Amino acid sequence: MYDVIIVGARCAGAATAMLLARAGHRVLLLDRMSFPSDTLSTLYIHQPGVARLDRWGVLDQVLATGCPLITRITFHLPGACLSGPAPAFGSITGGCAPRRRTLDHLLVQAAVAAGAEFRPRTTVLDLVWKDGAVAGVRHGSRRGGQVVERARLTVGADGRHSTVARLVRAPYVRQDPALTCFYYTYWSGIPEQGLRLHFLHGAGTACVPTQDGLTLIALQFRPDGPVAPQDRERLYQGRLRRNGEQFRRQLADGRQEDRLYCCADQPNFFRRAHGPGWALVGDSAHNKDPITARGITDAFLQAEMLADRLSIPLDDPREVEAALSHYGRDLLRQFTPAYESALRTARLDADELPPDLVQHQHDPVYVDRFLRRYGGIP
Repeated sequence: MYDVIIVGARCAGAATAMLLARAGHRVLLLDRMSFPSDTLSTLYIHQPGVARLDRWGVLDQVLATGCPLITRITFHLPGACLSGPAPAFGSITGGCAPRRRTLDHLLVQAAVAAGAEFRPRTTVLDLVWKDGAVAGVRHGSRRGGQVVERARLTVGADGRHSTVARLVRAPYVRQDPALTCFYYTYWSGIPEQGLRLHFLHGAGTACVPTQDGLTLIALQFRPDGPVAPQDRERLYQGRLRRNGEQFRRQLADGRQEDRLYCCADQPNFFRRAHGPGWALVGDSAHNKDPITARGITDAFLQAEMLADRLSIPLDDPREVEAALSHYGRDLLRQFTPAYESALRTARLDADELPPDLVQHQHDPVYVDRFLRRYGGIP
């Protein structure tokens, strides 16, 4: 009998498992993938997320992989360019963008070191129910059979198409239409100039320095209709070259080092994040357009929020339900402003730029305030 079973071992699930195990709970962590392995991601972690990695004792390991601390941020916008040092968040002076095969693996290792049990290559087939509450999971085994494991609480951290959310029929609290497509790949030979964001010509481009001397260059745009697979590379390259002569020269001097990754499946929603014997965290509970690159940071904050609420004995269902109710209210209240900001940004409408932005683009105080809002820094 486990205290908590967590389905999904990416950044939300592994962080939740680590924190709950450190709090003394008996935790089982499951994922259908083996680790290290990659997943679609913008990679960038804002300063509040980096601060969590530091607090959890994982940041030094992330930086030791060669992942640079990103200490400068530049926004290229119609008629304006805002550039400045990444605002400090306590002792944290920058963001970072580790590859997910590195980040998720390090968090899983930290969870195991804290006492969690990890089972990779494990697919959840169904939930176990008792008296109207989730009481565990049934999952496939490597030998082809099925295994039933019971727990006081089951947490879905298995992404926007969460199996746990589907099986408990978690209702949507809010849904908004998908707005953008997201294409990216990795380049070598791109000058390291911090995090650079271009919002021009109805599209967004991000240049994100990561490990191994590579830069993730991402394109987001609002599609007019489906893009044929054979046209995606041409669209990506063509749109990037609309960001100006300097950017075109950098691409000409650089080299694309990987295939093009494409994602049009970008729903915007909040689900009900808890119920009898279950909870959701990360993209299972709340997903938004990645244009503001808040997914990993928000997953860390939600993991910490849930773990803090569950720093109680889990053998009293009424106490657990009260804690989860607080968690659900906190999640909706805390993350709605960033959700609405992402929707506004994803419309890629230059007319919605703050009217004073051009006037104050060279004012360091204004730029710092602008960059703090972007990073979710008070």
